[in-house]
Amino acid sequence: MTVKLDIYTKDLELTDRIHDYATKKVARLEKFLNEIDECRVDLGAAKTARNAGDRFIAQVTIRGRGFILRSEERADGIYAAIDATVDKMSRQIERFKGKQWKHRGGEGLSAASEPLNESEEQQAQPVIVRRKSFALPPMDELEALEQLQLLDHEDFFVFLNSKTNTVNVLYKRRDGGYGLIDPVVG
Repeated sequence: MTVKLDIYTKDLELTDRIHDYATKKVARLEKFLNEIDECRVDLGAAKTARNAGDRFIAQVTIRGRGFILRSEERADGIYAAIDATVDKMSRQIERFKGKQWKHRGGEGLSAASEPLNESEEQQAQPVIVRRKSFALPPMDELEALEQLQLLDHEDFFVFLNSKTNTVNVLYKRRDGGYGLIDPVVG
């Protein structure tokens, strides 16, 4: 693979066999999309999975000129998780290639916090547990919607609206539709 590939693990030993398998699988994506600048693979084992089928997690993030694609899958084995994630990414790349974009880019914003037990929750003050900075290229609402779908982000996407020159948040509603937060100062 000629693209820069980084493989990271959490709660999982990265053996040569797993490394080679992930590298081989992800290298197949390059033939679908030759504008890839870098690729990151995150592999992990969930300490507390809801069921055995969710024990292993594989996530692939591809960065290119003006776009970011991300897919994540869980499975009962690390190899199955890698396969499912690469298959999902292949479908995302095909969707991406079929769309014409004038401006692409941005990143989804996600924040995660560890759950508190009841006694800590009552005493704890709200705290920012993660801060993330990212580029905010201008795009219209349709491009933001397409980016939200391509990132495979579950809930929202932050972007600079090219028509209003304001920061907007596009979010998925419970009814399956999408909402747009367009703040007004004052």
